[in-house]
Amino acid sequence: MEPIVKIENLKKYFNVDKGKLQAVDGINLEIMHGETFGLVGESGCGKSTAGRTILRLYEPTDGKVIFEGKNIYDLSSSQMKEIRKEMQMIFQDPYASLDPRMTVEEIISEPLDIYGIGSKKERKAKVIELLNLVGLSSEHAQRFPHEFSGGQRQRIGIARSLALDPKFIICDEPISALDVSIQAQVVNLLKDLQTRLGLTLLFIAHDLSMVRYISDRVAVMYLGHIMEIGESEALYEKPLHPYTKALLSAIPIADPDVQRTKHQIELEGDVPSPIDPPIGCRFADRCPYAEEKCRASRIPLEEVLPGHKVACIKVREINEKEGLL
Repeated sequence: MEPIVKIENLKKYFNVDKGKLQAVDGINLEIMHGETFGLVGESGCGKSTAGRTILRLYEPTDGKVIFEGKNIYDLSSSQMKEIRKEMQMIFQDPYASLDPRMTVEEIISEPLDIYGIGSKKERKAKVIELLNLVGLSSEHAQRFPHEFSGGQRQRIGIARSLALDPKFIICDEPISALDVSIQAQVVNLLKDLQTRLGLTLLFIAHDLSMVRYISDRVAVMYLGHIMEIGESEALYEKPLHPYTKALLSAIPIADPDVQRTKHQIELEGDVPSPIDPPIGCRFADRCPYAEEKCRASRIPLEEVLPGHKVACIKVREINEKEGLL
């Protein structure tokens, strides 16, 4: 099956006083039609920058994003405007992403206005339909964003992202600013919308438990590089990269007896600076298995199990000892 989105050697660097900040440094991903692809990692690893660069909200430093056979980085502004109907984003902060001077009806209908879709009456009907779709009602249409809770604002943001009937939506940490009790509601809403509308989602988050729940496949990102990619259950049950193992070991378990006996991997040292980092494995300085050859050159992703790729030259040695390979 052909992917709806294919990301090839995507790079996004920012010029700063001390050099180049390599936020995203050569990532390769394929996202299939109708799946939810999770992208996880620590804060500052570059996952949100990757999401914005994929949609060309940031212009890339290098690479390709091929959406339904077209490299969107080769498109003109007018061609890109048409593609944006198919690719939308749900932003992290429901407080900052909605214009406080606009009513909910104006916010959700703005994409329709920009593209000249429908009459005023048809747009209003579309807004009511979208509000009902995300669990709100017509009476909310004339209110302003400050009159809503965080969870309701995020529902408005989701409704806006659906206004143009897109095929692909990037969810940029859509639950991180919400109360825990509301997070599950929003994630369940996204799952329901995906099934009903046939959407493809890129779900960016640092909440590992939620990513496991919603995602079909997951990529683990560290300091601008992809460390591991695999099917969600396989990756969570049998992580192979040392960084993924450490990351998943930090997930708390609800059973206190199990939690007390659980082994948590504690990484030494701090995350290196993304400004002009070394060319080798970005995780080498914190990895207990690292050798000089790990620092010598970039480590490519290698398929070590069917559908399971890892960027680690010692992956077989490490996991054969543990009986995982």
